Amino acid sequence: MCGIGGMLGQPDQSVLSRMNRLMEHRGPDGNGVFSDDYCGLAHTRLAILDISGSPQPIYGPGKVAVVNGEIYNHLDLRNNMYQYTTNGDSEVVLSLHNGKGDASHHAKWVSKLDGMFAFAVWSDDQLILARDAMGIKPLMRTIVGDTLLFSSEAKALRAHEDYVPEIDDLAMRARIAWEYPLDATTLFSGVHQVRPGTVEVWELVDGVPRMTSTSRFEKQVVEPAESWDDPEGLLESFVESVKERLMADVPVGIVLSGGLDSSLVCAVAREAAQRAGQPVPACWTVAESEDNPDWQAAELVASSLDLEHHQHILQEDSFNSMLPDLAWHGEDLDLTVLFFQPLFAKMSESVTVGLCGQGADELHAGYPRYRDLKSHAADVRLRLDELNCNLSKLEGEQWWTGNHSPENHCESLNDFLQFELDHGQLSNFQLRLVDRHSMAHGLEVRVPFLGTKHRNASNKLPMAWRLPASLEEKAALRKAADLTELPSEIVRRPKLPAGRATSPKLIDEVLAELQPRVQEIAARHPDMEKALLRQPDIAIGLGLFEAMHILDGGRIRKNGDAASLLDEVIG
Repeated sequence: MCGIGGMLGQPDQSVLSRMNRLMEHRGPDGNGVFSDDYCGLAHTRLAILDISGSPQPIYGPGKVAVVNGEIYNHLDLRNNMYQYTTNGDSEVVLSLHNGKGDASHHAKWVSKLDGMFAFAVWSDDQLILARDAMGIKPLMRTIVGDTLLFSSEAKALRAHEDYVPEIDDLAMRARIAWEYPLDATTLFSGVHQVRPGTVEVWELVDGVPRMTSTSRFEKQVVEPAESWDDPEGLLESFVESVKERLMADVPVGIVLSGGLDSSLVCAVAREAAQRAGQPVPACWTVAESEDNPDWQAAELVASSLDLEHHQHILQEDSFNSMLPDLAWHGEDLDLTVLFFQPLFAKMSESVTVGLCGQGADELHAGYPRYRDLKSHAADVRLRLDELNCNLSKLEGEQWWTGNHSPENHCESLNDFLQFELDHGQLSNFQLRLVDRHSMAHGLEVRVPFLGTKHRNASNKLPMAWRLPASLEEKAALRKAADLTELPSEIVRRPKLPAGRATSPKLIDEVLAELQPRVQEIAARHPDMEKALLRQPDIAIGLGLFEAMHILDGGRIRKNGDAASLLDEVIG
């Protein structure tokens, strides 16, 4: 829906305006700022509900807010005692806010919100920061001098002239070992994320911003039941979730890869649209050729369900030129998800909202690593050893547990699924990818598998219905999918890695082209050299991360293809 930012302590309207310019891709439909003597808020808007009537910041009696995301139950939460000035969903945040208190006081009203959101409310000399239960929408912060800065994306923090981005060495090593940033860390030193399902209260104490209290309003708990035999109920929870995510005054589409998860979104789309009183969404697919298995599976899904289907062949020479954009928007080391950029660019030409299948693999145990946790732990341990990285005695508010050694979290599938839910595999990797690369094109992508009803039902599934002895992953979800009109070959289709499945040849070609630079990039980081040489895609990702975000303080977005930018880093 938008990008939000702000500052507590010494607010500056020019800084707030620069924040908006750095996030204008997230909100091309409008922008606004608020500031008083103590706090400033910034907002760039992607108009989805109440198109012409809900500019932000939004104001209420003695309070002001900026909100990112969607509150799906906003109509149910409307209070007749509150004087609403818009027909949008964001204003319900101000109507629920009920005076000054600590974070546990605010957590009570924030817990009523059902949606994906990140917001900031300034009232009664308190800045309230909150993020949805799954961390679908981003919110990060840092302190510069006597000012707290916060924003949807790290690049917006550079609006303040005293903030200079630097790499967080320990967070970087942990990310390379575990393959995603852990806990509140980002790859930027001193830049930490608000924890999903959490409210933070910040106040100025003797003129200095301090987090005076924090409270979790929702925690995800994997609590498998002893038995299960309700595929109808599981499917119904998903249909309702898709219905809720069709809430929009703009066109909605579906990301269709041909895998089980996105295909199931398509399978229930007609029923969900009928319930929501909305048009049936069309679907979009990209791949490197018409012979690609994803392309062919997506064609089968769309034709079987009689859905409008938009298809796009990726250009053979496009990946090198797209890599800098991927690094700029992703703010991480991602490389094998290059198809996201052309996919979301194509969708944004026709729709403003998309639905995707993200989150199903974490809830339903769909990834190959779940089949052999001992091997996965050994892989992580090898990387940690090569990185000379000890994660057993962690300190600081950016770490949500003191020990991230793999041996500590891989004893059972139950424990490991809980670990991933708690420590960032979804919020810091999968959901970050979707948010950054869709919003790069002014497209909001929603994740129906993470709807409240469906995730509650999924968290109770026995492990034998997630990953049975037969090793057909996501068994319960497939059982539910059997009740739809999806072809059996789609319902039984095994999990494939999204990036490489969609464009394996193009990814291999760009890696081969850039391979000569891997050794030089690795040599720049002696403590990580061995690990980087074993993971050339990560080495290239690190080089591009430095080029786009660290060189020259990341003040200016670099131009050029991947090869020339890597050469600039290598020097």
